[in-house]
Amino acid sequence: MLSPDTASVTRCPRCVLQTRVCLCADVPVVATRTRVVIVRHHLEQFRSSNSGRLANLALPNSVIVNHGGIGGPAALPDLDGAWLLFPEGEPRTRAPEPPPKQLIVLDATWSQARRMYRKLDRLRGLPMLRLPEGARANARFRAAPSADRVSTIEAIAAALRLLEGDDVARPLDALFALAVDRARATGRSIQ
Repeated sequence: MLSPDTASVTRCPRCVLQTRVCLCADVPVVATRTRVVIVRHHLEQFRSSNSGRLANLALPNSVIVNHGGIGGPAALPDLDGAWLLFPEGEPRTRAPEPPPKQLIVLDATWSQARRMYRKLDRLRGLPMLRLPEGARANARFRAAPSADRVSTIEAIAAALRLLEGDDVARPLDALFALAVDRARATGRSIQ
């Protein structure tokens, strides 16, 4: 295991992991029909544990929109055909018909995501895509309020698995597992 050297830690500007464990060369390119709009809380922007960034790096048909801080509320794109990935409503075991054109994902801590949902009026009224029960995170960068709460990239992978199949989801799951391994290699405590 590598020992952390906090005095001289430099970070990759793209993946934000320590440069000695940068995973940019290992980020897959995952093509999707569904556009993924990641609405990221401004406090997540520079956190190495932000898995929404990893999803965005792998998904060419995705965009990150920052919410809060100096920039104020998120400037959401056109929401035509959008569904909100959120843990409310009936869990889905099959893709809705017609499938979403866009998937809106709140990228924040669980309490921040709930507040973002309340503050972003344009999200209310969108159909919600709730993942099937039973999702469990294998490893976590952070503590969760319950065992069924997963990271942003895991939630995106599960939603895309439901909408587009395993071939789209599998590389995202592998990328998250690699990110956890790389973080562990720096001496970081993984939940």
